[in-house]
Amino acid sequence: MVVKSWAPQVAVLKRESVGGFVTHCGWNSALEAVCEGVPMLAWPLYAEQHMNKVFMVEEMKIALPLEMDDKGFVKASQLERGVRELMESKQGKALSQRLLAMKESSLAAMSEGGSSYTALTELAQLWTGG
Repeated sequence: MVVKSWAPQVAVLKRESVGGFVTHCGWNSALEAVCEGVPMLAWPLYAEQHMNKVFMVEEMKIALPLEMDDKGFVKASQLERGVRELMESKQGKALSQRLLAMKESSLAAMSEGGSSYTALTELAQLWTGG
């Protein structure tokens, strides 16, 4: 399914039937996909998204790159290849397993006593003087 306008992204990513996500590599989108355990195909458009793509593909290994032409476009055949690789290849399956582990880690970090929960609580206390 292709959605050309705004969509309730987190609600979509939460669906068990979602096996992958073509992302522009914006950091919020990447974090939402990680928190839901959804592997990604990286298609950066502008600004820091190209740097995010490198980090997501090469360092974190949470996305596969899409081949773009010199104008930043992805041909339908390249998109099909990327989707098939993500859904059917050994590398894609390993990516899915890595994302499921990251989902568990993110849930632990956001739960009471987790690192993100604690850091946000401390920041709120600092701001409120509490």
